[in-house]
Amino acid sequence: MAPSAITTEQHEILVAKADVHVPTGSALLHRDLHRDPSRVARASGSYLTLSNGRVILDATGGAAVSCLGHGNQRVTNAIVAQLGEVAYCHTTLFTSSGAEGLARVLIDSTHGEMAKAFIVSSGSEAMEAAMKLARQYYLEISPAQPKRTRFIARNESYHGITLGALSMSGHRARRAKFEPLLTDNVSRVSACNTYRGMRSSETVEDYVARLAQELDDEFQRVGPDTALGCVPSAPGYFKAMKAVCKKYGALLIMDEVMCGMGRCGTLHAWEHEGVVPDIQTIGKGLGGGYAPIAAILINHRVVEGLDKGSGSFVHGQTYQGHPVSCAAALEVQKILREENLVENVRVMGDYLSSSLKARIGNHPNVGDIRGRGLFWGIEFVKCKASREPFPAAAKIANTIFARTADPRYNMTTYPGTGTADGYVGDHVLLAPAYNVTHEIIDKIVDTMGKVIEEVFQEVSEL
Repeated sequence: MAPSAITTEQHEILVAKADVHVPTGSALLHRDLHRDPSRVARASGSYLTLSNGRVILDATGGAAVSCLGHGNQRVTNAIVAQLGEVAYCHTTLFTSSGAEGLARVLIDSTHGEMAKAFIVSSGSEAMEAAMKLARQYYLEISPAQPKRTRFIARNESYHGITLGALSMSGHRARRAKFEPLLTDNVSRVSACNTYRGMRSSETVEDYVARLAQELDDEFQRVGPDTALGCVPSAPGYFKAMKAVCKKYGALLIMDEVMCGMGRCGTLHAWEHEGVVPDIQTIGKGLGGGYAPIAAILINHRVVEGLDKGSGSFVHGQTYQGHPVSCAAALEVQKILREENLVENVRVMGDYLSSSLKARIGNHPNVGDIRGRGLFWGIEFVKCKASREPFPAAAKIANTIFARTADPRYNMTTYPGTGTADGYVGDHVLLAPAYNVTHEIIDKIVDTMGKVIEEVFQEVSEL
C-alpha cells in the first residue's frame, strides 16, 4: 500500500537521522543558512573524503559535472602549464592557446555543423548570451526583423538562475520569489515527458504530433514574426520541433548544459536524432568541474548574419574565454576522446538502466526510471497506478538525498522537486563519472535500493 504524505515535522525527524552539520560561524553564505555542508578534504576518482575521514561515493558528479571523476593528474598538469603561460588576458585585445585550442576542438566535434564557440563561466551565463545572440541575429540580417522579441520555452524547464535564464525557465517554484523581476516576453508549451504527458490512447508518434501542433499554435498566438526560439524526448520530437521553428523562421536553441558533452552517450545530445540547433549551450561536462566554464556553440546561419551585419557580438564578460578554464576543459575533452569514454557512457549507461529497473522498478513508490547514457532520474509517486505525486510538504526527494548521504550509505544523489507541475513531484538524479565501472554501478544501485526501501518503510509507519 502506498504510504500517506508526511508532515514537515515528520520529515525533519527523517532528515535528522542523516549526518548533518549545524552552523559553525562560517563567513561563507552557504545554500542553507541553518546548516553547514560537510567539508571535503580531498577527492580521487569517484570518491570524496571529508574532513572527518568519511569517504563518499560521488554518484552524481555534483550536479552531473565531474565527468572524469576527481583528481585527474593530466588536467591538473594542463592547468599548471597554462598558469605558466598566462593566467588571464582580456579578450578585447588578446587570446590564448587554451581558448583557441578548446574552440577548435568543440567546433570540429560537430563535424562542420557549428561555426563558432563563445566561452563563458557558467550555464546561466551561456543562456544569457544565447538569448542576446538570438535577438541580435534578427537585427543584423537583411532585412532586419526587429519585432522578433519573444521566446517560446517549455513548462517545468530550468535554464539557469540569473534573471534572463530564469525568465526562460518554466520551473514555477524556482521562479516564484522573483516573478516581478522576470521578463514577460517568454511563453511556454508542454514539455516532452511521455510518463507525465502522453495519453494512454496515444502512440509516441501521436504524442509528438500533438506537441508539434501545440508549438505551432503558440507561434500563431504570439505572432509568427515575433518569436525568436528555444525548445529542447520521444523519438521524432526534435525533428518535429525544428520543423515548426523553420516554418516560422525562428531559431532553435538547445540547452545542453547538463545533458550534453557526452553525458547521454553522444558528445552532443542532438546527435541522437541528428537535429542541429542554431544555438547550443554547453557547460557541466565541458570542463568536468576542474574550472568554471560553459559555452555556446553557434551555427553558420547565425554567424553569417553577424558577419554580414555589424561584425560584432554586443556581449562580453571579464572572464570570457578564461585561459586557465579553457586549458582545463581542453584537456578534459582530449581525455574523453583518447580513452573512448563516450562509448563507455553508452555501455555503462545500458548497465545502469537495466540494473536500476531490475532492483527498484517494481517498488510501489517508484513511478518512473528514465534517462539515457549516464544521466538517469528516478521519480517517486504516492500511487503507482494513478501516478499521483506526493505533496511538496512531504519532501520525499530531499529525504532520499539526505539518507543516501547518511554514514551508513555514504553516497551522493541529486534531488529534484516540482517534477509533476513545477511545484509537486519528486525525483533524484544519478550521473556517475564517464569512466565508471561495473563495480561502482553495482554499489550505486544496491545503495539506492536499500535507501528507497528504508525511507518508504519509515514513511508508511509515521
